[in-house]
Amino acid sequence: MKISFAEPALPAKGAVVVLVEEGKKLSPAAKDLDKQTKGAVKRAIAASKFVGKKGQSLEIMVPAGSSLDRVLLAGTGKAFGELEQQALGGNVVGKLMNSGSAEVTVIVDAGAKDLTAAAANVALGARLASYRFDKYLTKQDNDNGKPTLKAVKVGVKGAAKARKAYAPMDKVADGVFFTRDLVSEPGNVIYPESLAAQCKELTKLGVKVEILDEKKMAGLGMNALLGVGQGSVRESRIVVMSWNGAAKSKKPVAFVGKGVTFDTGGISLKPGPGMEEMKWDMGGAGTVIGLMKALAGRKAKVNAVGLVGLVENMPDGKAQRPGDIVKSMSGQTIEILNTDAEGRLVLADVLWYCQDRFKPQFIVDLATLTGAIIIGLGHEYAGVFANDDKLADQLFAAGTATEEKVWRLPLHDNYDKKLKSDAADMKNIGGRDAGSITAAQFLQRYVNKTPWAHIDIAGMAWSKEAAPTAPKGATGFGVRLLDRFLADNYE
Repeated sequence: MKISFAEPALPAKGAVVVLVEEGKKLSPAAKDLDKQTKGAVKRAIAASKFVGKKGQSLEIMVPAGSSLDRVLLAGTGKAFGELEQQALGGNVVGKLMNSGSAEVTVIVDAGAKDLTAAAANVALGARLASYRFDKYLTKQDNDNGKPTLKAVKVGVKGAAKARKAYAPMDKVADGVFFTRDLVSEPGNVIYPESLAAQCKELTKLGVKVEILDEKKMAGLGMNALLGVGQGSVRESRIVVMSWNGAAKSKKPVAFVGKGVTFDTGGISLKPGPGMEEMKWDMGGAGTVIGLMKALAGRKAKVNAVGLVGLVENMPDGKAQRPGDIVKSMSGQTIEILNTDAEGRLVLADVLWYCQDRFKPQFIVDLATLTGAIIIGLGHEYAGVFANDDKLADQLFAAGTATEEKVWRLPLHDNYDKKLKSDAADMKNIGGRDAGSITAAQFLQRYVNKTPWAHIDIAGMAWSKEAAPTAPKGATGFGVRLLDRFLADNYE
């Protein structure tokens, strides 16, 4: 989708979107359009239920003799803030994507004090909503959703300033799209080696990429991670990505992602129905990879490392069994009661390696870790667990600001009792109750005293419903959240 900016003016062709504030208050462009159309705008509003509320839109008849394709009124609501601006841009694209119009001009001239910032946010919403994963559709036409909209022009006074404000947003959107692409790919295309190769693409942006193979991991004692992948013909990998945008003396911030490229459950086999969705069990790794692309793309003034543990969990004669005991890199032993509780085993070794090697300011890990988090929070919030209040509060604020919402859940020593094993230092599951919490308690054993937060994104990495700025499917959840978290607190 081509995004551009220009000084505000009603276009001669294509589609046009003008704003109406709640209470049927026409923007200057809407007034001009009403005048040109001899009162058509006001007549259409009077004959409808449209009053300019947030999310409302109204398409009006194109006047005879006009070369315009479509005329759309978009409501700003009472409060036209950053998120509302992005949603408006997304809704416009969603409505016009398959309409037949090739270009739309959105005139941003009302509803906000800073119209250039509003225009940039409208453009970001439009860009995010334009995402499509259709590379495997060999036949596309208008009947099955072939997009016709190719360009969005945002008209605003001070277009050059808006264009400059949008530039870093565009790079963050690149990171979101990269995550969505990776998570959308099927398991026969994205597996540990191929996903590691995708990470290598980030070297073009200045990211240093290091890949640890199974021999290297075995030498480091990463038996928890290696045990998960031993049933697959695909070899496991760890990828370490480093972006250095601050002084060399500045300790890095660290992000760790679970990358189970396909999860059958292993010997503890999952039910067949719905198993095809387990291609997105690498969503945490996808977010970390997309974040690194966003940070490098916008030249973030921060030193950041992103580590992803990449495995495929398959049933096989060589697969890990329930009852097996493995020794993790930390030296702690784990009794495997359920091979489908594999993500925490992957993260255990990667978290330990991260804190031991990089001594970071903090670690944030992301994982599609537990179904229990969906039972607790549905698909509205990701769950956050943290050993540091400041870190948790910063993530909550960034989530609120980006509409990638997180909700903190407790950690407490009493939950550790559920992980007690008679045969090893711990079990890898703690039972049905408090399943997301006991999973987080497990992970906490691998970060020592490093400030740490775990984000369980099982309910957020994939959506069966479209949102204003995200078509259904892979959401890219977490890229914007963590980019904002860093921009607000660590740059």
